[in-house]
Amino acid sequence: MSLLAAFDAVLRTGSTTAAARDLQLSQGTVSRLVKSLEGQLGQPLFERRNRRLVPTQAAIAYGHDIARALDLIQRSSMEVVANPEGGTLSLAILPAFGTRWLAPRLGRFQSAHPGVTINLATRIRPFSFAAEGLDAAIHFGTDNWPEAGHLKIFDERITACAAPGFLDRHPVRTTDDLEGLELFHLETRPTAWAAWFRGQGAAPSGAQGMLFDQFAPMIQAAIAGLGVALLPTYLADAEIAAGRLVPLLKPAVPGTGSYWLTWPDARAGYAPLAAFRQWLAQEVG
Repeated sequence: MSLLAAFDAVLRTGSTTAAARDLQLSQGTVSRLVKSLEGQLGQPLFERRNRRLVPTQAAIAYGHDIARALDLIQRSSMEVVANPEGGTLSLAILPAFGTRWLAPRLGRFQSAHPGVTINLATRIRPFSFAAEGLDAAIHFGTDNWPEAGHLKIFDERITACAAPGFLDRHPVRTTDDLEGLELFHLETRPTAWAAWFRGQGAAPSGAQGMLFDQFAPMIQAAIAGLGVALLPTYLADAEIAAGRLVPLLKPAVPGTGSYWLTWPDARAGYAPLAAFRQWLAQEVG
């Protein structure tokens, strides 16, 4: 660990002198630690140029992984100090789902499991559990995460919405009335509008419009009267209740996937994850 910490500090600061200050060691000690690591790896990590240390390409790639590993160790150590009797669940969430659906319910989990700390990180697309150091994820799609367990939370249902002023200018009484209107699309739901048209009993439309990577800016654009948003019903309902958006035609039609809790097989028995999984199953049951 001391060799890796010295290497990381030199890589970050650019010199053994600055690294020594960072680690509160002598410059000679840091230099010896780095040379010892190079000896163990069997290759140089830095080139010495006019009293400067220039990292090799191998060192840059190696340092990226080492920095993440050291950060994970540091966070884990802090969690043990802060919560010695419990445990920590590091959970990846989808931004809108985490904000609108999960966060309002987490108080009930914390009341039932006061010793468990949940750390949340947003992820829009699938990732490697091993690389990210996360215990579980909530994702949208199917139960196809490799080497992982899955718990279905619920199937997504979708509602098309627009601002009241927008509909005053562009009344929508049938699906044909959407022709020529700006239909908003989400990057991760390329077939969502086709599913919505099928849910209305109509042929899918090839209409194009603004493309978003998250629901939050799409909702704001719809409220501003820029076009029609296609939203998961759990997001649409709050905006409809507040009068900011109005549903178009038949609401809550089947979408293109489901929300899942997924976890790596190796973490299935981890106590904080097991507690969260049981609570979530009861919450949606």
